[in-house]
Amino acid sequence: MIKNLIKNKNILITGGTGSFGSSFLEHVLKSYKPKKLIVFSRDEQKQYEIANRINIKKYSNLRFFIGDVRDYERLYRAFHNVNYVIHAAAMKHITSSEYNPTECIATNIQGAENVINAALENNVDKVIAISTDKAANPINLYGATKLCSDKLFIAANNLAGRYKKTRFSVVRYGNVIGSRGSVIPHYIDLLSKGATKLPLTDISMTRFLISLEQGVKFVLKSLSLMVGGEIFVPKIPSIRIIDLVTAMAGKDNYNIIGIRPGEKLHEVMIPKEDSLNCLDMKEYYIIQPMFSWWNTNKLNKLLKKNGKVVEKTFEYSSEKNNLFLKIKEIKNMINYSSRKKY
Repeated sequence: MIKNLIKNKNILITGGTGSFGSSFLEHVLKSYKPKKLIVFSRDEQKQYEIANRINIKKYSNLRFFIGDVRDYERLYRAFHNVNYVIHAAAMKHITSSEYNPTECIATNIQGAENVINAALENNVDKVIAISTDKAANPINLYGATKLCSDKLFIAANNLAGRYKKTRFSVVRYGNVIGSRGSVIPHYIDLLSKGATKLPLTDISMTRFLISLEQGVKFVLKSLSLMVGGEIFVPKIPSIRIIDLVTAMAGKDNYNIIGIRPGEKLHEVMIPKEDSLNCLDMKEYYIIQPMFSWWNTNKLNKLLKKNGKVVEKTFEYSSEKNNLFLKIKEIKNMINYSSRKKY
């Protein structure tokens, strides 16, 4: 189904030189046959590096577009004749966002508005925005801006209405193994420099964990399933950060450093308040929009696909998850992730 969806289509990914974008390029180029795969990012050096790593003659459908999601005119030009947009560009670093709030807002909120308007004006078929568990019950600016972004993309279906074909949905997932800025590369760097103990915020801290490959495949699956308005949430395992430290440095090799600004002990992907609008689709969840255009017919179609309404007290949190990775499984995931190359 995904193969037919992508074949001979023009796909653009914002933030295409980031960790997710690079993995998305690798997977789509090797597995499918899009007419064009367009990398949109503001980092010309990373675009140059990717172009050198990939056989351009073999993948002649790959295109590079320098631009910033803050620049509407540039986005408008880039979206010309594009069928699908994957919006992965964001300012993601929690501490940097706390100290530079206007920059975070400009990229994550105003940038989202620009993507929406450019997609509508160019009659893009589908837009998937990549979100984060930080957007659920946010306590830091990064999470708050991503919550605003999620709301903008869902409401954009109302802007499209009956007169525009463009549809918007959101994919929300947790921490990504090996992504830039995440704890695992930080730990690897510390160990490579001779550290014998790793910094640990709190001994009880938990996180959701997903690999880049899993994230890419789930985004493509969501692109194929979306009708517009859904927030797709994958069922993924949790880890105890103390187990991550043990897997990488050995038992008890840590120093408690305390919680940083804007950091949570546990992450939530579906708050209790969203349980009334949440469907369990076996391998993933769907948070339905609270708009009149998301009507009973759409709900009934999902329920026929083996979906069911979750309990009113349901909450999907890293602390209460029914699936936790064991130390050996964490080691295997880290080792596998580190071997993934172009």
